[in-house]
Amino acid sequence: MLVVHPEWTRTDLCRGLCRLWNWKRPNGELRIGSCRVLMLRLDRLGMIRLPPRRTTPGQWKRVSAAGACAEETRTRVESVEFGEVEVRLVRAVEVVRWREWMANYHYLGDGRLVGENLRYVAQWRGEWLALSGWASAAMKSRWREAYIGWDSATRYERLYLVANQVRFLIPPWVRTPNLASFVLACNLKRLSADWESAYGHPILLAETFVDLGRFRGSCYRAANWKFLGETDGYGKSGPTYRAHGKPKGVFIYPLHPRAKEILSSPFPPSFASSKPEEAMTIDVSQLPIGGQGGLMDLLGGLPDPRVRRGTRHPFCSILGVAVCAVLSGARSFLGIYDYAASLPWETLRLLGFRRKDWGAPSEATIRRVLQRTDTEALDQKVSAWLQAQGLLPGQGLAVDGKTLRGSRDGQSPARHLLSAVLHEEGLVVAQQPVDQKSNEITAFKPLLDPVDIHGAVVTADAMHTQKETARYLVEEKQADYVFIAKDNQTTLREDIATVDWDAFPPGADRNDLGQRPRSN
Repeated sequence: MLVVHPEWTRTDLCRGLCRLWNWKRPNGELRIGSCRVLMLRLDRLGMIRLPPRRTTPGQWKRVSAAGACAEETRTRVESVEFGEVEVRLVRAVEVVRWREWMANYHYLGDGRLVGENLRYVAQWRGEWLALSGWASAAMKSRWREAYIGWDSATRYERLYLVANQVRFLIPPWVRTPNLASFVLACNLKRLSADWESAYGHPILLAETFVDLGRFRGSCYRAANWKFLGETDGYGKSGPTYRAHGKPKGVFIYPLHPRAKEILSSPFPPSFASSKPEEAMTIDVSQLPIGGQGGLMDLLGGLPDPRVRRGTRHPFCSILGVAVCAVLSGARSFLGIYDYAASLPWETLRLLGFRRKDWGAPSEATIRRVLQRTDTEALDQKVSAWLQAQGLLPGQGLAVDGKTLRGSRDGQSPARHLLSAVLHEEGLVVAQQPVDQKSNEITAFKPLLDPVDIHGAVVTADAMHTQKETARYLVEEKQADYVFIAKDNQTTLREDIATVDWDAFPPGADRNDLGQRPRSN
């Protein structure tokens, strides 16, 4: 590849190889870090020759030990109202301050958070009380592997579902009893959801390593973490491990009631396949993108929320490439960017991008545009476009309601949506909010009214096993249905038990039905 692209850096080479090999994370992102490790090993063995480095290893940008920390108050904090403590993600403008605190007050100093990572702060009345940093899990841990029941292959496939708390700090002037265990508990409640928002997959198990020569791990025990044992006192140093003589205690906390079962299962978890190709939903190449009635034609009617000055890429083009990426399996902003960057210029031009030398939009541009877009209007446009492609006839369509996690706002309760989802593709074709003073039954008809479900088979839970609903699907929408009859619907259960199968369904040919046994 370097012969064709001699100007490529090592990162460019790794990105190109990942695209060539379809080497991706479960959320659709390229495994550039893993590819870099492989390339370095092959280079050390003399099997390949990498291009020269453009930066010095380990000389990443460090924060200054002075600065914002010097301005922090040193007022002793001994009493805190726990109900007023907020544990939240650190904002981009606060990262330098977070790192300065670590550099000044944590015994390990400010360290680089490896792989997927998140930073948190516990705040009370505008004052920072505690900091927490999470990163990708340790590559190997015999205690963790024994607890889960992992072999090497399964560990490699499931390790992304484990997060490691690599930093936890309470500054020296904060002396509030039980604060550490309280902050840990609050952090764990939101960790998996935040990770899924950032990286497209949840976290099932949290882990941390405590230096038992300095600490006893009391806050972890108080927060119901499980102590597994002590390490052998080795640490990773470049490509090898070296003895440092400081064994650490291994603590873990399952974030899912079936964490061990899912992590050790030979089958990939349903929410995040370990194989990128299993995450594919729809072949976008078979759908109309340009022209009248195409995706770009529909998206062109959405208002651009950006200031016109300084914009480089068309608004509808960014939306178009994001829609195609999500339909193709991308589950994060980085996944959308990797998908866009892998597209040839002919495809980008079809999506409305203007200049070849500008290439695809950056991850930051995609994130900013999508965060400011009217999502409800976008959802309606995309749903109408997909319905026009004739995806529903003969398909299974599930109608199900879910409460949106994190949608509660102050005194307002969490938002509840009723959705229509294609069984095979997992594609949402319609959504309808459920009124707080009503239920899913009243939202069923408004959900499907604008959707052409002719020939589809609709499934729903027992709540929707209603005569009016069945009549609506068959007579008005020309669709079929499969409903559940529970024991509390006694009359319906008796009717089913005594039905004459020879006369069911009405007007059907007995040869088509075959010989059906009678129910007793």
